[in-house]
Amino acid sequence: MLSKVLIANRGEIALRIIAACREAGLATVAVHSEADRECLHVRLADQSVCIGPPPARASYLNIASVIAAAEITGADAVHPGYGFLAENAHFAEVVQECGMTWIGPPPDAIRRMGDKSQARRTAAANNVPILPGSANPLTSREEAVALAEEIGFPVILKASAGGGGKGMRVAADARTLHHAFDTAHMEAERAFGVGDLYLEKYLDHPRHIEVQVLGDQYGRIVALGERECSIQRRHQKLIEESPSPAVDEELRIRMCDAAVAASRAVGYTSAGTIEFLYQDGQFYFMEMNTRVQVEHPVTEAVTGVDIVLEQLRIAAGLPLSIRRRPRLRGHAIELRINAEDPVTFAPSAGTITELGFPVGPGVRIDTHLYRGYRVPPHYDSLLAKLIVWGRDRQEAVRRARRALDTFLVGGVKTSIPLHRRILEEPDFLAGRLSTHFLDHMIRPESGS
Repeated sequence: MLSKVLIANRGEIALRIIAACREAGLATVAVHSEADRECLHVRLADQSVCIGPPPARASYLNIASVIAAAEITGADAVHPGYGFLAENAHFAEVVQECGMTWIGPPPDAIRRMGDKSQARRTAAANNVPILPGSANPLTSREEAVALAEEIGFPVILKASAGGGGKGMRVAADARTLHHAFDTAHMEAERAFGVGDLYLEKYLDHPRHIEVQVLGDQYGRIVALGERECSIQRRHQKLIEESPSPAVDEELRIRMCDAAVAASRAVGYTSAGTIEFLYQDGQFYFMEMNTRVQVEHPVTEAVTGVDIVLEQLRIAAGLPLSIRRRPRLRGHAIELRINAEDPVTFAPSAGTITELGFPVGPGVRIDTHLYRGYRVPPHYDSLLAKLIVWGRDRQEAVRRARRALDTFLVGGVKTSIPLHRRILEEPDFLAGRLSTHFLDHMIRPESGS
């Protein structure tokens, strides 16, 4: 059994893990950079340790410092949250080699699904649909062009070790593919230390739909249904909902079965997400996120399953508390409240001078904000997650509008006005979504 969990993260996800640990009766250790000394997760954890200066590479990404913090506080387990070291197989191995429990999937599963080319091969070998593309990392621009001409333009280049939109480029013809290859390669090398690229057929109006899975140490893997994540900016999600307006029960069964098959192929345990692209009645495997997702609360809202608590149970050697895919109840929407200009999307750091949270039925706020908190410029811009639940999608949208109207954040610019606009768009209200939704919504205003 576990007794003390070090949380190798910051902000709202650190607080979410602290909440689950308290429910499970576990002590917690917060780590923080010098910039996060006054962050709420530091105040609310049972112990805290400063692990370095503000830059993430010198603190939250410094494996030696994180491990030292765990050892000096007597932590017997490490939860990585999302981002930072969450999908670092080497970090998971170091945690285990130091005699602590890793609250996450096996390092081998992280490594196999973290290499996007290998993940594609794994999916295909287990009858999970994939888009036409390269079976292995590309070796040259010439190979990329030859394959693109074979499967047909447009195509998209993606970093094999990537994520978050880095190292991704779309090419409509051979000339643009030559330039895109060099640009994507350099960007991938800077972001991930590996410049390997793979190529896929590019879909022009896909939806981004993902399936949440949980696996225990006894071979049981359960899918918890799907989330619609199509509203994005530069491949970064802004709004997520469950269930997807595009998915009926027959499609849900097929997608969940595919997600379980891909997870089982790598001996998956803990929480994970299989991401698909969906267009014209067909879905295709995109990647697996081997961690808890930012948007996990919408699945919790419609299933009643505490996903982070399940992670703790699984790591402690307990079986899943659910035996089969739960029935989805109602509709949930999550809106990411970011510290950024809602028009230019420029980051907005500063001190929170006013703060008021929405209340009422069906409203949940996951945040680390408090009045007087200084939003640092060093990390992701996520300030809060507004999650609303309704008996159907229409009620959830109404509650989201009401909540946004009473969500007050002063001192920094936020994405709240942008969310208000999105929730008034006819296409959003009708559930006509694609990953290009935001581009199409903004383009008329920009004059392009």
